[in-house]
Amino acid sequence: MKPAQYPDLKVLIQKLDKRNKERQAARVILAGSAVLGLLVLVSPLLPKPTQQVAVTEPEVVVPAPVDAYGAVRLEGRAAIVYDLTTKEVLFQKNAKAQLPLASLTKLLTAYVGATTLGRDATVAITESAAAVEGDSGLMVGEEFTLANAAKLALVASSNDAAAAITEAAEAKAATSKKTLMASAISAIGLPQTYAVNGTGLDVSTTLSGGYGSAYDVAQLAGALIAVAPEIAQATAQSSVTVSSRAGVAHTLKNTNQSAVRIPNLLLSKTGYTDLAGGNLAVVYDAGIGHPVAIVVLGSSVDGRFSDVSTLLSLTRNHFAGIAYSTPSP
Repeated sequence: MKPAQYPDLKVLIQKLDKRNKERQAARVILAGSAVLGLLVLVSPLLPKPTQQVAVTEPEVVVPAPVDAYGAVRLEGRAAIVYDLTTKEVLFQKNAKAQLPLASLTKLLTAYVGATTLGRDATVAITESAAAVEGDSGLMVGEEFTLANAAKLALVASSNDAAAAITEAAEAKAATSKKTLMASAISAIGLPQTYAVNGTGLDVSTTLSGGYGSAYDVAQLAGALIAVAPEIAQATAQSSVTVSSRAGVAHTLKNTNQSAVRIPNLLLSKTGYTDLAGGNLAVVYDAGIGHPVAIVVLGSSVDGRFSDVSTLLSLTRNHFAGIAYSTPSP
């Protein structure tokens, strides 16, 4: 028999275990209450699960395009500034009007020669070529490479060299110069252009040797640079010296004496007849590999140079973002 003052050990252990569980439960409840209270305190500071945080993007301000040309006045009847890289017309005045081209027709002659004959083909000065109006000092029977003959035709505007190129191309292609010219015009895409001869000389008091628009001439100049850059580059010099197949040297001055004052010039060609008036086409590099054509048709002998000079200056302003300002009186 167990003494009354000593409770059963098993019962004592059960009581102690129950008391521990009650204390643990109290601790859990207390901890849970603390966490819940903390959540209540910080919940206003936390974004809701579905809340989107708005991000404000900075407003992009696109500046208005600068008009660098404004109300510029030109003597020429037609003109264009054409970006040969972007195909953008930067300035135009009657740019698609069909007008006499005069010696700008020789750009087409040089293109036909380069694409039909090739730069090293032989071009002979025939009697008929030498008989064409104008004397550039070439002798009947002299032979030149196509490249050298084209340089004479473009730099010095040699009519006998241009006539000789068309004759050589006719013989090679076994077709007429009219057909050759028409094919080249179609290939480049010159809707206002046609050529009566390879020199651009007036045929009569009412018929020019070649017709086209300022827009067409810009396209033609770009096409010539693409197929014959060496020939085009010669037109940027103050003079050209070439030798015949026999080694006879010919030095002729550039008909555009302002060419050397145009930085990064890629091509230059003058033209003048009674019907056409003064024409001038230039292409210069406005940046690395960024050719821009400037063409003026129907100006005067001196006006063509001042017109192109004005447009060249304004085109530089265009790329610099400088707006046109009216010249002081």
